[in-house]
Amino acid sequence: MEHRWIRWAPAVVVPVAIAAAVVVTPLAAGATDLPVKSPSDVLRLVAASDTRSFSGTVEQTSELGLPSLPSTSSGSQDRSATDALELALADHTAKVWVDGPAKVRVQVLDSLAERDAYRDGSDLWLYDSKGENVTHAAIPAHEEKAPTPDATSLTPSQLAQRFLAAVDPFTKVTLGDPVKVADRDAYDLVLTPKTDATLVGSVSIAVDGKTGIPLKVAVTARGESSPAFEAGFTAFSTDKPDASVFSFTPPKGATVTEQKLPTREDAAAAKGTHPKPTVTGEGWSTVVSLPAGSVPASVADDPLFAQLTQPVDGGRALSASLLSVLITSDGRVLAGAVPVSSLQAAANAPAQ
Repeated sequence: MEHRWIRWAPAVVVPVAIAAAVVVTPLAAGATDLPVKSPSDVLRLVAASDTRSFSGTVEQTSELGLPSLPSTSSGSQDRSATDALELALADHTAKVWVDGPAKVRVQVLDSLAERDAYRDGSDLWLYDSKGENVTHAAIPAHEEKAPTPDATSLTPSQLAQRFLAAVDPFTKVTLGDPVKVADRDAYDLVLTPKTDATLVGSVSIAVDGKTGIPLKVAVTARGESSPAFEAGFTAFSTDKPDASVFSFTPPKGATVTEQKLPTREDAAAAKGTHPKPTVTGEGWSTVVSLPAGSVPASVADDPLFAQLTQPVDGGRALSASLLSVLITSDGRVLAGAVPVSSLQAAANAPAQ
């Protein structure tokens, strides 16, 4: 979609979804009967998990300190940007079904509507009952590792993998007391940044003691006692879902849009056509920057942009409890799990 929001929204949505999406409901302590393990043992348990089939109910809540998103907008494409932010940041209940990497379904339940993301073999479907909109894409036969629908990134397992993949020398890994999650015994794996230059205080990952599947992920902002964002299973089963769960037929009268997924060749051809990000800092205090011109000047006139950001020296900033984004006056974008002041310092630092 050639629209001014599409050009800058990912710079806000993606980092917020990744940084915020690591949080879970406070883990419920309770009597468990788990073998004693070290943090390294639990990391290996997650890595060795071979459970391919499961289902359950996931609850997501968010307290990021951001303004409420508008319920209406001037056009359908503005609505798309708002919907993307709302899906990543608002409170939701979702049903999840998984049967291997090629059969996945996530059903997000809203008060008056639902959104479904399906992968059934080579078919990808996205359905929004609000407006009866359907998007379909086919995975080429040779693209075996094509991603499942975006909504699956909201599941605790996917969120946990983002953090576990980032464990490095800048992270202290410990175990809290065993917990009960969705009536299952779980280890509480705690990731704590070794620096105070980040907004993130800690990330807690509840790892199922039998399957090694992350059941909950909780990220707490520095200096706070409650998670800023929560996503975790309230019900969980390792029974194989019925095949019919993954089958989708567009409702009568729905608008169906066909979308072509980019292939490896497409990605290679596009390489170099997008602004190359610059990464400064290290570990939890990393700042990612996009060059001048990444944000069109017309964005400043958009009401949603004004509602989500506030004026600061050198531009406008989105400031959440776990992440900050700075859009400079010359169109650069800087983001990180750091205070806005750190982004301003990075923006003003001499070019290397």
